[in-house]
Amino acid sequence: MSEGASAEPLAAIFRRLIANTGPISLMHYMGEANARYYTSRDPLGSAGDFVTAPEISQMFGELIGLWLADMWINAGRETPVHYIELGPGRGTLAKDALRTARRYGLEPSIHFVEASTALKDIQLETVPGAQWHHDLSTIPAYGPVLIVANEFLDALPVRQLVKTPQGWRERMVVPEGERFICVAGQQPMDAAVPEARRDAADGTIIETCPGAAATVYEVAGRLMEQGGAALFIDYGHDQLRDGSTLQAVRQHLKVDPFVNPGEADLTAHVDFATLAPIAQSRGCKWLGTVPQGRWLRELGIETRAQALAQVAPQHAAAIHSAKDRLIGEGQMGLLFKVMGLAHPQWPSGAGFQG
Repeated sequence: MSEGASAEPLAAIFRRLIANTGPISLMHYMGEANARYYTSRDPLGSAGDFVTAPEISQMFGELIGLWLADMWINAGRETPVHYIELGPGRGTLAKDALRTARRYGLEPSIHFVEASTALKDIQLETVPGAQWHHDLSTIPAYGPVLIVANEFLDALPVRQLVKTPQGWRERMVVPEGERFICVAGQQPMDAAVPEARRDAADGTIIETCPGAAATVYEVAGRLMEQGGAALFIDYGHDQLRDGSTLQAVRQHLKVDPFVNPGEADLTAHVDFATLAPIAQSRGCKWLGTVPQGRWLRELGIETRAQALAQVAPQHAAAIHSAKDRLIGEGQMGLLFKVMGLAHPQWPSGAGFQG
């Protein structure tokens, strides 16, 4: 989509495109919708559309900083070392993580992979020393990398395949009345389905995310070449499953993802079960994929919450409420997962054992 068309509603552009060239893939629809959404606004916080863990409590970023420092120290304190964050939001996670890491002597160069101009301006105020990159290709190619991606993979566009009586087909998007709907495409896609899943019942949907796979593959390659460790934190599943997980959020409420594309945050659950073997295929060490609540507990979030509450007793209730939101099984504790990767000669990392 051209910049000149940016003021025109994306729904109108999609309708014209589909009228001229036929149905578009769901992956195309989601990719264009999120490109419009993220480049035009600050979506975070109570005034935005959703709240991420770093905005809930400083404890989240602090414990990530502690984990990174512990990994770096136990790997031999090699310098120069680089902190790299994919989709850093407002820079809150980086600010909290790096403040904690500095206490242990870890003072890396700071690199943000970010496409949103609106968010870059906010990040510049939050983390003045950061350098910005459009992708990982321009990150320094020497020295260990400490890579963090919190709620980054879930916004990458997904491809969905559906089993029909004629075989597997890609799910395509067409207009219907005031909204859009998904229909089965014409082109056979059986070759794209793993053999073990090809005989699924009609109506079965398989969801894949080529962008997430490519990101993890590239990160694993960097870890192998330069040394270092990476954390991917997101909501998703660590077992293979079927079905569509596409959803849209606007003003903290779930909305129809097929109405007003570009005006809501479109996401899908991250398929961690597929991503771990991709990292391992490059020789990278997979530390594990564990629930966020368990990982934060093992890193000491409950002790940290107590300490903060003692320093600021007037905020004790809010501190413990934020902690419970991050680790509670009915909140973010089970749905969100933490996947750790590292160079084979680096430590296995706290929070992934047992």
